[in-house]
Amino acid sequence: MVYPAFYNGPVNYFARLIREQEIVLDQHEHYYKQTYRNRCRIMGPNGPLSLSVPVKKKRGEKNRMKDIRIDYDTPWQKIHWRSMVAAYASAPYFQFMRDDLAVFFEKRYNFLVDLNRDMLARCLYLLGREIPVTLSDSFAEIKEREDPRIFIHPKLDPAIHDPLFHSVPYHQVFSDRFGFKSNLSILDVLFNEGNNALSILEKSLRA
Repeated sequence: MVYPAFYNGPVNYFARLIREQEIVLDQHEHYYKQTYRNRCRIMGPNGPLSLSVPVKKKRGEKNRMKDIRIDYDTPWQKIHWRSMVAAYASAPYFQFMRDDLAVFFEKRYNFLVDLNRDMLARCLYLLGREIPVTLSDSFAEIKEREDPRIFIHPKLDPAIHDPLFHSVPYHQVFSDRFGFKSNLSILDVLFNEGNNALSILEKSLRA
């Protein structure tokens, strides 16, 4: 199966990835705005927060994912990392993992797909799953509604559109204020649960 290249994708995305022997990310699909391809959701001190990577795309044309460049006109890396620190500085495993992830908010990538691929590989490593991650050679046709390029979307409730997904509650910073929020970015699980994150993902998808 070919997967979309998400920016620190949600739990139901990674719950599928950890079951694969090899991961192929679709770099030839059309780029869609307001999806996980350039954004992720974390739990901030004021509630769920969406972080978006600004991109450059040609107007009036369908842009392929592999051609989407990152826009550095705004200091999005500093904004994202400061938001991560504000959200997770008190999380049990933030100090253990911050150096592994902070580098991605310092290095300048030209293309979004390269950033997403490298961050995905690093998150898999932190989960204890070293799975090869490659980019597709051509576009793979979407034949089924179950294709993750369609139904894993910020505007689609996984409780409705992803019947295989089972939300497993875990400790979250600020849960005393807002309660448990499901299907946030993989970073939320890693910073809060550390070595136990893999077990949570394994339980999050029905066989």
